[in-house]
Amino acid sequence: MILVDGLVADGLSPLDRGLAYGDGVFRTMRAESGRVRLWPAHYRKLEHDCARLAIACPAASVLGADIERILRVEPDCSMKIIVTRGRGGRGFALPARVKPTRVVASFPLPLPPAGCDEHGVRVRWCDIRLAEQPALAGVKHLNRLENVLARSEWADPAIAEGILRDGRGQVIEGTMSNVFLLARDRLATPALDRCGVAGVQRERLIALAQRVCRGCEIGPITPERLLAADQVYLVNSVIGIWWVRALEARTWRRNELTPILQAALQADDG
Repeated sequence: MILVDGLVADGLSPLDRGLAYGDGVFRTMRAESGRVRLWPAHYRKLEHDCARLAIACPAASVLGADIERILRVEPDCSMKIIVTRGRGGRGFALPARVKPTRVVASFPLPLPPAGCDEHGVRVRWCDIRLAEQPALAGVKHLNRLENVLARSEWADPAIAEGILRDGRGQVIEGTMSNVFLLARDRLATPALDRCGVAGVQRERLIALAQRVCRGCEIGPITPERLLAADQVYLVNSVIGIWWVRALEARTWRRNELTPILQAALQADDG
């Protein structure tokens, strides 16, 4: 089901700046039993990202009404919210008056790789490198061409995800996930002050690390450091947390802390 500004629709105006320029933001969430998990945190992120682009964020009550309408039909789904700057004419200059467009859409929940909780997933390095743009770093904006090109690098269904680096070779994220590594019972995750997307599950795992393990370091991570880790994790709001069994030739066994982290993230905190 797709709602555009509260109405059932399957497309946007060709003049919408989200279509023309990627001028907008989005969030993807998991709904179970008629409830969106972590909705308050997702809305805070949406507000933050809209503010970074100077787009008026729809009220939580307005988006909530759209969400409830969809959940009555599809109580278990992957739900996506898109907010664009709205319709505008030709050219990059911002229109003097513009009304943001909101889209709320549902999709079937993706099936996880078989046995991923117990046996982990296989991943690969991506060849494409992320460009640095501090003004957009952390924002889940609509221009995701780098991720599209990265995901096109493989077709093997046995590979669950690809790891992206920046132009300096530093590890940043997965094509659809945030990356963590575990070393000596302490988590680490890349700093996202120059590129990359700061996801809700990333924020949550950083907070959980303070009580589940020896905290979480946020900073630069080289490929060599990642490969030397005791475990590598991928997180997002739809998949939850996956542990990496193999990154090309490097392999891992499940660390004893892994099921504890999985259980902590699975616990529903609203």
